[in-house]
Amino acid sequence: MTMRTIFLEETESTNLYIRQFTDGGEDVAVVARRQTGGRGTKGRAFLSEEGGVYCSILKFYRALPAAEVFRIMAHAAVSVCRTAEKFGIAPKIKWPNDVYAGGRKLCGILIENILEGDFVRASIAGMGVNVTNDVSSLGVAVSMKELLKAPPTAETVARTLIEFYEAESSFADYRARLGFLGDVTVFEGGNAYPARALGVLSDGRLEVQTKEGIRRLGAAEISVRI
Repeated sequence: MTMRTIFLEETESTNLYIRQFTDGGEDVAVVARRQTGGRGTKGRAFLSEEGGVYCSILKFYRALPAAEVFRIMAHAAVSVCRTAEKFGIAPKIKWPNDVYAGGRKLCGILIENILEGDFVRASIAGMGVNVTNDVSSLGVAVSMKELLKAPPTAETVARTLIEFYEAESSFADYRARLGFLGDVTVFEGGNAYPARALGVLSDGRLEVQTKEGIRRLGAAEISVRI
């Protein structure tokens, strides 16, 4: 692990804390034992008790077109999957970037991008991995301690995750770990309709078969229930 890494006992949100470094041009990782105001996608609260990994990574880019921004989200999901795999867990990605294991959510990812014209200047990837924290109250979540006889520590998982994030990944790596394709319910603009999820395009859109034909859906526009 060569990236500058800051370990905190507690912060409101690692994504918020790391924003102080966005003018510096240096890749930085921030890891906290606890968050008091963790956020998930669409402004949802993110339970952040001690025992989980709450990690944000700020990465700068030289010439990444904004049209290819999904590569950042895909890479974050692959990095989490590779981390879980290293400890003996077989994860699957639920489109677009939730990581599941044993049918329950192991990790949530929140990406915030900083754009300059038609290019991505930098991105903040916030990743919350359940390791030894108690997520039983959430129902749909699972932790590593439920999946492994001898789970690693949160710090070990955090360091491993950062190492994988520093490494390269391809869209083929994302596709290879994609799960939950098949019959889904799509929620769009207050309406719900059945569809069959076929796969994910390189720009991040989900391709679905509906009774009217094939549609390509953006994650910001719709939600999908398995």
